[in-house]
Amino acid sequence: MAGARGLALKRPSALPGFGLALGFTLTYLSLIVLIPLAALVLKSATLGFAGFWEIVTGARTLAALRLSFFTSLFAATVNAVFGTIIAWVLVRYQFPGRRLLDAFVDLPFALPTAVAGIALTALYAPNGWIGSWLAPLGIKIAYTPNGIAIALIFIGLPFVVRTVQPVLEEFDRELEEASATLGANRRQTVFRVMLPALLPAILTGFALALARAVGEYGSVIFIAGNLPFISEIAPLLIIIRLEEFGYAQAAAIGTAMLMISFGILLLVHLVQAWQRRRFGR
Repeated sequence: MAGARGLALKRPSALPGFGLALGFTLTYLSLIVLIPLAALVLKSATLGFAGFWEIVTGARTLAALRLSFFTSLFAATVNAVFGTIIAWVLVRYQFPGRRLLDAFVDLPFALPTAVAGIALTALYAPNGWIGSWLAPLGIKIAYTPNGIAIALIFIGLPFVVRTVQPVLEEFDRELEEASATLGANRRQTVFRVMLPALLPAILTGFALALARAVGEYGSVIFIAGNLPFISEIAPLLIIIRLEEFGYAQAAAIGTAMLMISFGILLLVHLVQAWQRRRFGR
């Protein structure tokens, strides 16, 4: 009787089939994510530690990794700022053409990356529509790291806008009114009331834009110029090693990118967790 009463008092699970769902999740993640990444690491391990270290610390590899990650961090930071502003305009203001502008934000998602690279090169080349105006000023965009940054900003912008936009739409405007009632000016309301609530979404968009930028290839190779030690990105160096049948060397560079990316994304997630604990969100 007591056992039956215990069963009756047992709270039913909100999500039935937890064991089956968890097993499916782990299996799917293993097949799609973990096993391929493990294969990458194991392939690079065939070089041995000395061989792996020689590849990833080579001057050309370090230059490519430095260029890829620094330009990706710069592009993701720019998108975090201006993507938030664009999301604010789309949510808070009504103006003619707003829906059209909202649709334009998703174009980098739909546009093939090679087409984006060709279009950006046509614009920013020294004889392009924009590049021809910048060249007399001594500003060169195409075939330099500046062009890489422009391409990465282009492909990463939608990640920030589409992450921040739903949070802004659901933001309780009564908090803004309460802040104004208590004597806060507009700047104080934005930076002390709204920004802490938006920061987790902004960081998520930043992480997504960064992850996309680090591995971007198609839109970059056309505008980069692909000069070793100057405008050669790490994904292109991996392709070069594969074309030379250096599969282990390519895997070693990929493993180095994997470790650096994981460290950056882990840091972003730790900051997000700290932000939620601090502000109780």
